[in-house]
Amino acid sequence: MFFSNRVTRRAVLATAAIAAAAALLPARVSAQAAWPTHVIELVVPFAPGASNDIIARVLSEKLGAQLGQAIIVENKPGAGGTIGTDYVAKAAPDGYTLLFASTSITTNAASGKTLPYDLLKDLQPVGEVAAGPFVVVVSNEFKAKTLREFIDLARAQPNSISYGTAGIGGINHLGTELLASEAKIQLVHVPYKGMGPAFTDVIGNRLQMALPSLASVTQFINSGKLRALAVTGAQRSPLAPNLPTVAEAGLPGFQLEVWWGLVGPARLPAPVIKRVNEALNAVLAQPEMREALAREGGTPRPSTPEEFGKLIGADLARWTKLIKDAHIQVE
Repeated sequence: MFFSNRVTRRAVLATAAIAAAAALLPARVSAQAAWPTHVIELVVPFAPGASNDIIARVLSEKLGAQLGQAIIVENKPGAGGTIGTDYVAKAAPDGYTLLFASTSITTNAASGKTLPYDLLKDLQPVGEVAAGPFVVVVSNEFKAKTLREFIDLARAQPNSISYGTAGIGGINHLGTELLASEAKIQLVHVPYKGMGPAFTDVIGNRLQMALPSLASVTQFINSGKLRALAVTGAQRSPLAPNLPTVAEAGLPGFQLEVWWGLVGPARLPAPVIKRVNEALNAVLAQPEMREALAREGGTPRPSTPEEFGKLIGADLARWTKLIKDAHIQVE
């Protein structure tokens, strides 16, 4: 009787332990499978109103519907995007805080400035969203009517052409210096606190040239306030189909685009990365999303996290080399 009771007690305890373990495992699996269970925060590291913010808000609505959970856009501007990026880098790696990143994360990292995060170690690529071209614009009073004429004039008169940017070390600055480097010309940089004042001075012929995103100056080009010479993408843009690419117009092989993508803090769970990436690529296939991107000069770029990571790494290497070779001093 004693032996029988002891066996029964042991069996009960063992059964209880197995049941507890079995209950725990499905709970963990179901918790992962159920993600997301509450609101996701999508951080835009710039002020409201520009292309980053506009695209992020359209994407958040459609991606939220795909994931079955609301996505709230939070603008955290400052320090050229560094404040918002650092916020995400230091967030819990649970998938509830994501960054709507752009090319600026690579130019910031390449600048040599001390950043509160490591781009390659503290952030996890999730997927590329889209990419769009820049455009070479000049004053209507400028002599050059084509990019070839612009390059020839710049070569004949080094440092005679001034260009405006949104600041030292930004994509407008580095992109123009990349163009100058490959064209073997020397230009004079005039930094501003934003592209708005630069546009004003190019329109007023106080500057000769600028390299903004195409979407940001389409209204000025269409109204005749600025003359566009070429777009920097691999193909012509639907926003300006009559404009040649830089490669077509006199600088073969040149290509420069602004890109947007989703990034999270390092150590995001693989199932979360996979789910967001698949949902993102599904959204990018939707006609409404493609139309929204086209209005901002963007083309959808579905990708894997690994492909997006390679793009970030290649961009970082490109800008680091340019800054070193061109002896650019970033303040």
